[in-house]
Amino acid sequence: MRIALTPGEPAGIGPDLCLQLASQDRDVELVAICDPALLQARAEILRMPVTCRVLQDGVAPVTTRAGELCVLPVPLKTPSACGRPDPANARYVLDTLDRAVSGCLDGSFAAMVTGPVNKAVINEAGIPFSGHTEYLAAATRTGDVVMLLAAPGLRVALATTHVPLSAVSALITPQRLTVVLRILHTGLIKNFGIEHPVISVCGLNPHAGEGGHLGREEIDSIIPAMQALRAEGLRLIGPLAADTAFTPDRLREADAVLAMYHDQGLPVLKHLGFGRAVNITLGLPIIRTSVDHGTALELAGTGKADSGSLQAALQAAVEIARLRSRGY
Repeated sequence: MRIALTPGEPAGIGPDLCLQLASQDRDVELVAICDPALLQARAEILRMPVTCRVLQDGVAPVTTRAGELCVLPVPLKTPSACGRPDPANARYVLDTLDRAVSGCLDGSFAAMVTGPVNKAVINEAGIPFSGHTEYLAAATRTGDVVMLLAAPGLRVALATTHVPLSAVSALITPQRLTVVLRILHTGLIKNFGIEHPVISVCGLNPHAGEGGHLGREEIDSIIPAMQALRAEGLRLIGPLAADTAFTPDRLREADAVLAMYHDQGLPVLKHLGFGRAVNITLGLPIIRTSVDHGTALELAGTGKADSGSLQAALQAAVEIARLRSRGY
């Protein structure tokens, strides 16, 4: 099984994390899609004895041995220095994603695992970019996708992703929630093998709107969407007040929680499992997992970066690919 690995922002810790994975024995073949000179230079800085086996026309010796890493070369646009992102390399970052996507679509890769990118730098280069999730949806011509983060003991999906808080209310419509919940329901089956998933749904407002006294999104949008989907057979709990939706008793009732916006659900998940959590994009025609953290520019090249989340993302990608191969 071949898994594509994109290190992300070249000035961040992504290259360090890839080298850490390459330093370990593994039971699948990793193919890092990046500039091999970047990895070799970072390996020298970190004093890590890693040899890059460059893919030529898709052909290279299969290697899963510690200290070796297959690399599909994509050249940097300009030399990269640790901790100093350059907008000139924004296109390079997106080129690596495009190559991973095309390889997943044509069957060269079973899945893609992504390292952290710097959204601000990409936008500074004049390229509109709100995140991996939205970019990969466009790259695969997928209309709707859902961001799910999974940590030991908790899965949190988002009804809205990288939008300002002021824009969230207008996006919480019955139509959007119906699409999101269907994708989440299917994703729990296909990616985790849960045959009859149960989903807890958060309200948007404090106390889930307090019967309309603290907002009407629950009455006008969330409840109607849930009622319609229950009639289709989906097992849904809520809408729940978000301040109690993540209590242990509530979490034991469900296989996943749907939060209405980014910072409603993810602070809880990252408090529970930061460094071990995995970002999974549901609804794509390919398998994509990612780390739960950013570029950590200040740690690049220091040897202090922790590869725990990237290891978890790789393991999740492999498990999902194997599950899909069994017909899920």
